[in-house]
Parts: sequence; structure tokens; C-alpha cells
Amino acid sequence: ARERAVPARERAVPARADPRPPGLLIVGNFLSQHTATRGVCEDLAERLRDSGLEVVTASARRHPLARLADMLATAGRSRHRYRVAQVDVYSGRSFRWAELVCARLRQLAKPYVLTLHGGNLPEFGQRAPRRLARLLGRAAAVTAPSGYLVEAMRPFRADVELIPNGIDCQRYRFRRRDTVLPKLVWLRAFHHIYNPPLALRVLAGVLRSSPGATLTMIGPDKGDGSLEATRRLAIDLGLSERVVFCGGVPKSEVPSWLDRHDLFLNTSNTDNAPVSVVEPLACGLAVTSTRVGGIGHLLVDGEDSLLVPPDDAPAMAAALRRLLEEPGLASRLARAGRVKAESHDWSRLVPRWVALLTRVATGASG
Repeated sequence: ARERAVPARERAVPARADPRPPGLLIVGNFLSQHTATRGVCEDLAERLRDSGLEVVTASARRHPLARLADMLATAGRSRHRYRVAQVDVYSGRSFRWAELVCARLRQLAKPYVLTLHGGNLPEFGQRAPRRLARLLGRAAAVTAPSGYLVEAMRPFRADVELIPNGIDCQRYRFRRRDTVLPKLVWLRAFHHIYNPPLALRVLAGVLRSSPGATLTMIGPDKGDGSLEATRRLAIDLGLSERVVFCGGVPKSEVPSWLDRHDLFLNTSNTDNAPVSVVEPLACGLAVTSTRVGGIGHLLVDGEDSLLVPPDDAPAMAAALRRLLEEPGLASRLARAGRVKAESHDWSRLVPRWVALLTRVATGASG
């Protein structure tokens, strides 16, 4: 480990044993009322409430500083309503928020579980190993949604538990595609880490052999100029009539948008275990993705998807041509992809969350 193990006395203090299901505080970004993006923490809160737990959440405030203030205030104000907390951890500025919230929880003698997110967290650990080791070491338990993060965090904490991000597979109709059409779809936020211009360069390559190919790009604008750059590239490449920019869509509408297409592109430069890649698997789309971060742990090349190097338009276009030209390939990948998606179903994950939170709340070992 890059940092000494944190003594047990410095970790979050477990609550006294109580046989009742634990009340829970979930600390994360509950922003779907302001944006088209619904966080995993929002789905987790809903599912745990449905399982019978009392769940307090923070925060839905839009302004970052107001959100942090609300997280800290809710931890104290609602302390009699919960026995354990779950805190989302990201890199960058949000990491400091997690540090402050966890410090407040320790003051309140509340045990807490950290859930790690984001493909940039390992890089952050390289820059700030002591801070990362200290934060992880003081938690009663740590979870991660991908094997990639579990492995990357071993130098900082050896017992990180893998609990994937969940979806409700029943909401995603699996459609068998015996004939695959060149109807491409891209579903992420417009931000440089997701490399949306790559999708246009790939479309240009596919059009050389499939002149009827189209691309639908779905996702909110994160304001870093990526959307404008992608629109300009569509004009420069002469693709304006082949590309539809839909903006962000509500989570409830994602299954129907995916169902209208046959081929899914994930063009990220950095990634972890995105739900937006599991969703097309559930719908039966053939998925082609860059092999970055946690993608190589989430997907298996040639088994449930096709994986290519990052920012390699010719390689991704060639993969899509294989799906269009090799009989049965897309259908075989899609069937395996649906099985993969079902392993992420909330019906399998909620019991694991309840068991973990109960164990932490009661101070049980293991």
C-alpha cells in the first residue's frame, strides 16, 4: 500500500447492534430534476426504498456549493433517521466533497460505505495517493461498480467489494435482429472524455460500404464545447443529413430510443462501468466500444461486443462493417450481451446492498 493502513480506531464507528433494517443516508448528485441525466445513486435510493429501507438523500441542489452545504447539513439534521451512510466518490473537486462529508459522518459516529465512480479515479490516486488511502481506509466498507476500479484501488484498500451498477432489465425489450441495418446510435453526454467527434468519423467510414447508414446522437451538453465541435465536424464531413442530434432524453425514454437502432457506439477516451453501455446490451443492440478503463472488464471482445483501440476511427468502422457483413455475428453478440445485462439487474443487486448495509450498521465482520 502507498499509505499506512488506517488504525481501526480512526475508522467510522459502527452503530450498536440493531436487528431492524438500517435507516440509510445516500450522499450523491440527485440532479435528474435539473438535467436529463439520472444518476446511479437515484436508482439505488429508489430500489432500497422499495426493499423496505428508510432512505434519506442529499443532494438535489443545482449549484455545487449549495449541494455540498446541503449534504453536510442533511447528515447532521437527519442523524436520527439513519444508522449507516453511503457516499459516492469521484475524482477532482468532488473528491474533496466526499472528504468533508465523511469527516462530518465520523463526528456523528455514523459508519459509512464509499462507492467509487469514474474512470479518472486511478489517475487521481497517482497524484494524491495519501488522500485516497486515508479516505478509503477510514470507511467501514468500500464498493466499486467495476473490476477495473477494484483492481486499481488495491494499493489503497484490499477489500473493495464489486457491486455493479444496476438496471431494470424488464424495461428494456430485447429485440432479435436477424438482419442488421446500418442504424447507429450513440448515447453519452457531450464532453471531451466521451470523444463524440469519433462517432462522426466512424460514420464516414461506414458510409463507404453502407451508403444508407445513419447516426443518432443522444446526450446532454456538458458545456465544454464538445457539442459545438461535433456539429461543426458533421458539416465539414458532409454528414449533416445523416446525423440527428437529439439532446438529452429522460431515462424512461432511453429503451424506446435504443430499440429504433441496431448498432451502438461507445467512443470514450476514459470510462469505468457505464450503465449507458449495459442498456443497449439489454435491448439486443450489437455494441462496439473503445477498450478504455473499465470497458475491458465490463465487456468481452468477440463474446458480447467488439472492442477497438481508443480514438481509432478506421478500427471502429471496420468493426461495424463486420457486424453488417458477417451473418450471425451481431445476433450472437447480442444474445450474450442480454445475459450480461441481466447480471446487472436490480433484483440481483438489491439483496447484496441490503446485506452489506445491515452488516455495516450492526458492526458485523465479513
